[in-house]
Amino acid sequence: MQRVYTSSDLLIVGHLAEILKRRNINHFVRNFYLTGGAGELPPTAIWPELWVDDEDYELARRLIGEVLGTTGLPAPAWVCSSCGERIEGQFAACWNCATPAPLED
Repeated sequence: MQRVYTSSDLLIVGHLAEILKRRNINHFVRNFYLTGGAGELPPTAIWPELWVDDEDYELARRLIGEVLGTTGLPAPAWVCSSCGERIEGQFAACWNCATPAPLED
């Protein structure tokens, strides 16, 4: 496994983990419960880390870059295949029916 992302913000790491889960990318969040050690341990030692299998590393990095907007291009809007709702590109699922965004080719 390789570390693909780390942050002081557990919510961001959790959000990214959910995106990887919906894309069927095997992942593990390390240090999920370690924030209780704040003050006793170095700050960066307790940050949650997102790890993926070696073969999924490049895909996971690309998806994380797209979600965090580090690709330089805004994600295009999409239309939900289940309910027809127009969804802004930064969302990974339909707000109305929770259908996942279509996979990009």
